[in-house]
Amino acid sequence: MKFDTPATTNPIDQLKIIGKPTDRIDGPVKTTGTARYAYERNAEAPNAAYGYVVGAGIAKGRIASMDLSAARAAPGVLAIVTARNAGKLGKGDFNTAKLLGGPEIDHYHQAVALVVAHTFEQARAAAQLVRIEYTRAPGRFDLSAEMGAAQMPAANPFAGEPQTKTGDFAGAFAAAAVQFDATYTTPDESHAMMEPHASIAQWQGDKLTIWTSNQMIAWGVGDVAKTLGIPKANVRLVSPFIGGGFGGKLFVRADVVLAALGARAARRPVKVALPRPLMMNNTTHRPATVQRIRIGAARDGKITAIAHEGWSGDLPGGQAETAVNQTRLLYAGANRLTTTRLAVLDLPEGNAMRAPGEAPGLMALEIAMDEMAEKLRLDPVEFRVLNDTQVDPEKPERPYSQRKLIECLRTGAERFGWSKRSAAPAQQRDGRWLVGMGVAAAFRNNLVMTSAARVRLDNRGMVTVETDMTDIGTGSYTIIAQTAAETMGVPLNRVLVRLGDSAHPVSAGSGGQWGGNSSTSGVYAACMKLREAVVNKLGLAPADAEFSDGMVRAGGRAVPLAEAAGASGLVAEDSIEFGDLDKKYQQSTFGAHFVEVGVDAATGEIRVRRMLAVCAAGRILNPKSARSQVIGAMTMGVGGALMEELALDKRHGFFVNHDLAGYEVPVHADIPHQEVIFLEETDPISSPMKAKGVGELGMCGVAAAVANAVYNATGARVRNYPITLDKLLDRLPPIA
Repeated sequence: MKFDTPATTNPIDQLKIIGKPTDRIDGPVKTTGTARYAYERNAEAPNAAYGYVVGAGIAKGRIASMDLSAARAAPGVLAIVTARNAGKLGKGDFNTAKLLGGPEIDHYHQAVALVVAHTFEQARAAAQLVRIEYTRAPGRFDLSAEMGAAQMPAANPFAGEPQTKTGDFAGAFAAAAVQFDATYTTPDESHAMMEPHASIAQWQGDKLTIWTSNQMIAWGVGDVAKTLGIPKANVRLVSPFIGGGFGGKLFVRADVVLAALGARAARRPVKVALPRPLMMNNTTHRPATVQRIRIGAARDGKITAIAHEGWSGDLPGGQAETAVNQTRLLYAGANRLTTTRLAVLDLPEGNAMRAPGEAPGLMALEIAMDEMAEKLRLDPVEFRVLNDTQVDPEKPERPYSQRKLIECLRTGAERFGWSKRSAAPAQQRDGRWLVGMGVAAAFRNNLVMTSAARVRLDNRGMVTVETDMTDIGTGSYTIIAQTAAETMGVPLNRVLVRLGDSAHPVSAGSGGQWGGNSSTSGVYAACMKLREAVVNKLGLAPADAEFSDGMVRAGGRAVPLAEAAGASGLVAEDSIEFGDLDKKYQQSTFGAHFVEVGVDAATGEIRVRRMLAVCAAGRILNPKSARSQVIGAMTMGVGGALMEELALDKRHGFFVNHDLAGYEVPVHADIPHQEVIFLEETDPISSPMKAKGVGELGMCGVAAAVANAVYNATGARVRNYPITLDKLLDRLPPIA
C-alpha cells in the first residue's frame, strides 16, 4: 500500500478497539515469568554452553601478547575465540568499531576474547586466567579539550545537514535590542536497561539462528551477515521479548557476534550475556555535548535571531549528537544558524539513546528560552507562545501537518496552576523547602518507515499477524492486535500476534519513535488486502462490504469470517510505503512539561514534587500504554536532570561508574505523582492510522523543566547537567 495522499475515512476511524485504553496482551506472560527472553531460550537450544567476554583493559593501543594457556587448561573450557582464530570478520553497517578487537584496540572494554565452557561459572573463572599484555597509545578522551579540532560531519538521512543558515544571524543578533548568549553541557549517559545484551547462537550446517535482544531485526540480520561474511538468507534472528532497549539495542553488539563465533568453535549452542560493566563501556551510550545558544529579540519578545551550536565526540567514523536539530523547527525567527561539530574521541561508541538529538538539545534550548524570557520580563509560557510558528522556519513554504504547541502550553498552565508561580525566584517556601515551578516545550519529529506484515485468517475465525516488529516494553503486541481487530472486525481475543522473528515480513522496527505508527500502518495494509481476498472469494461487492462482529456483510448477505476462510484459510501480505508527504509538510509531535520541585534550603537536596505532560501526537492508539510510555519518559527526564552521568576517567578513557550501583537512575522514591494529558488530534498526513509517535516525546524537555523549576525555587541557575547539590550549595539563598 502506497501512502502518498492524506488519509480519508477508513476502518480505523470506527474506534471500536483502536483508541481504547487496553491492557497489554503480553502482560500475563510477563507478570507470571513465562515470557522467555533471549538468555532463556533453553528449549530451542538445549545443551547450550556459556560464553564469557573478555574486554580490553586499555582504551587505546594494541595487544602485545595474549597467553591463553592457563585459561584453556581450566575446568570445563570448550573453546576460546580471539581475533587470531575467529577467521576474517567484517564490520556491520551500524557498528563504528569492530565487535571483536585485536591486535588494535579502539576503546576500553572492546571485546578481545570469548571463553566458552560447560557452565557460566567455569567460563567466568577461566576468563580471569587470560593474560594480556598491552602497549598503550595516547588517547583523546576529553571533549572540551578536543572541541577546537572538531569538524562538521557528513550529512546523513537521520541527522540531515550539519549546518543550516537562514537570513543573516550575525547581523540580526548584533542589532537585537535584547541579547542572550550562554553555553550548556550534558554528560555521557547510559541506557541502563534492565535486561542485559544477551544472545544464544546455534548453527545447523551453514544456517545460523540467534535468539537475541534486538530492536531492529532486519538491521541485525544484515550486520550479522556482513560481520561473519555469510549470506543474509543463512541468518535468522529471533527476539519476541526485549527487557528494555532505549536505543541501546538498535544495533548488533559483541554478544551476538561472539555467541555465533563461540557456537561455531564449540560445535554446540552458546549463550552470551554482557555483564553490566561491558554494557556501559562495550556497547553504546548517549554522548556528552557542549552547546552554545544565542538568542536575539525585540523588546516585545519576538525572536529576531537564534543560533544553536553543538559539539559532541565519537570514535573515528562515528556520528555526532544532533542536539541542534529541534532548534531548526521549534520557534519562529527570521535569522537562524545551527551547526553540529564532531570531535574524534577514543571512548566507547556514542550512538542513539531515547530521543537522540532532541533530548540533550532541549535540555539546553529550553533553559535558554527561560533565561531569555527573564531578560525580557516575560512569562516563560507567554514567551514560547509569542514565538510559535505554523510553518517550518527554515522553509516557510512548508506548513506543519499539525502543530498544537500553544494548546499544550495553555492546557498545561491551566491544569498545573501556573498562575500561582512566583516570577521572582526563591520566593516560595514550604517549611524547610524552597519551592519552584518550571516549564519546557517538548518536540520530537514524526518519522515514518516502510513496514510490512503477513495476516492469516483460519477456519476458526482467528486472525494471526506476523511481522518482525519488536516490543521493547512499549506495547507493540497490543496496538498491532488492536489494529488487526479493528480492521478485520473481530474481537481482540480473536487476534494472535507473532513478533520479533526475521522469518516474518520486515517491519519498521522499534526506534526513533517511528515504530508504533509505522508498524500498525503495515498491519493495516496487510489487513486491507486480506479483506479484499475475503470479499473476492465470497463474490461480494467490495464497496459495500462491512466487517464487524466476526462477520462480513454486503448485499444483504452475512457470512462468518471463519466460513469465508475455508479449510485452507486465507493469507495476505503487504507493506506500507510512505511517499513524499513529509517533504510537503513538516511532521512533528509537540508537548509541554510542567514540574514543581522542592529544594532543601540547608542541604540543596532536590525533590520533584509533581509533574504534568501535555502531548499532541496524533491519534493515540492505546491511551493506557501511551500514558505508560510518557510517564516512563518523564522519569528518564528526571534522571537526566538530577543524577545520570557516566563519570569519565579522562586519563585512561573509561566510564568509572559502570554498574547500577554507581550509575544512578531514578527509583520509586524519586518520582511523585505524574499526570499525562493527550490532546484530541488526528493527523491524516502522517499515516492511515492518523497517529504519530509518543514514546520519545515524553522525555523531550523534561530535564529543562526540572532545571527551570530549580532556578525558580532557588535563584541558582545551573547550566551543566546533572544538577547535583554541589552545584547549588554555595548559591542557595540565606536560610534565615
